Amino acid sequence: MGNINLRLPESLHKKARDLARKEKTSINQLVSSMLAEKISALSAEEYINARANSASKAKFKEALSKVKNTAPHELDI
Repeated sequence: MGNINLRLPESLHKKARDLARKEKTSINQLVSSMLAEKISALSAEEYINARANSASKAKFKEALSKVKNTAPHELDI
């Protein structure tokens, strides 16, 4: 397990301490969870952008051409 020596403004440290107490966990666990969530969100954004950049308008139109042309369901309007 790695270590990080992190300096925080006192106001942020207090909020983290209060939240950790409220959640009945340690500040270390709280920060680890928050960091994991942020990394996950950024990774998902990179993945979605990579998929979007590899998209093909021609393939999209080809797939769309296979869909039946019907009126939308009344609840979809």
